[in-house]
Amino acid sequence: VIKCKAAVAWEAGKPLSFEEVEVAPPKAHEVRIKIVATAVCHTDAYTLSGADPEGCFPVILGHEGAGIVESVGEGVTKVKPGDTVIPLYIPQCKECKFCKNPKTNLCQKIRITQGKGLMPDGTSRFTCKGKQVYHFMGTSTFSEYTVVADISVAKIDAAAPLDKVCLLGCGISTGYGAAVNTAKVEPGSTCAVFGLGGVGLAVIMGCKIAGASRIIGIDINKDKYVKAKEFGATECISPEDFKKPIQEVLVEMTDGGVDYSFECIGNVQVMRAALEACHKGWGVSVIVGVAAAGQEISTRPFQLVTGRTWKGTAFGGWKSVDSVPKLVTDYMSKKIKVDEFVTHTLSFNKINEAFDLMHTGK
Repeated sequence: VIKCKAAVAWEAGKPLSFEEVEVAPPKAHEVRIKIVATAVCHTDAYTLSGADPEGCFPVILGHEGAGIVESVGEGVTKVKPGDTVIPLYIPQCKECKFCKNPKTNLCQKIRITQGKGLMPDGTSRFTCKGKQVYHFMGTSTFSEYTVVADISVAKIDAAAPLDKVCLLGCGISTGYGAAVNTAKVEPGSTCAVFGLGGVGLAVIMGCKIAGASRIIGIDINKDKYVKAKEFGATECISPEDFKKPIQEVLVEMTDGGVDYSFECIGNVQVMRAALEACHKGWGVSVIVGVAAAGQEISTRPFQLVTGRTWKGTAFGGWKSVDSVPKLVTDYMSKKIKVDEFVTHTLSFNKINEAFDLMHTGK
């Protein structure tokens, strides 16, 4: 058993508490990882807020991390102690019907237990002050050591800077993949990206790499426009600057609508606007943002009858074990940006400040 520091969420709506936790050794087909770097994501905040129907407390959050394998359980062959890895919130077992189907990346092998905050055998590897602490998204990167299933880990280039590539564990991969895998953006096309946070910037990057000729960024926070343009946005607009709905503005700006739109916020009204901003006959709108529990999307069926497509994406459609090492390689060879996404680097004990910075859009 390893004793180490972790940021524990004891209950919904309260700041994370910096605690000493015990991390049990890995069982069969499990891997214990020393986490070197982690990022914060809106999904962590969503669960912490209490709005997540799958949220269990107390829990160690975090799902964008990178580290070094400390030890492995019985039967683990893909990684060994000392390997550099990224934990994966969507695993890849390569055996279930989802993994065998090229159309999806949604491995279901450990979905039930992962959703309950437990390891595949139905137990937890974390305790704190004598209490069991739940896992989160199969990763729990807000701990100096964590235990994950062996199908939930990608071995990456040992030379990669972990304080950067941890971002490939969720946000950058999700946005980039939404453009290149899910939407399959074509050269010369026009795109609209709703929400210019980390995921939105990654979508812009993907659209640019795919050869889009016009990329319109949409956000009410104008402080984000400079960064969006650095990533490839050709222009940025705020819905608050117009009297009419933003979808009407976009249809007028683009002679009938955009070829591709992306919702990177998790707001069901914006999801509708993103679809309705698409061009009749061929427009594709991708939902990337996660809406709160119980919310529903709506539009008039005529929007779809007249040739628009509504899609969703999880982790950008990447089959995780196979793709994450390649994304790291693409970053190392400067094909994709990662460093530019980092705004602040804080010590682990300042994790609540990191959440404050995220909530203020900084």
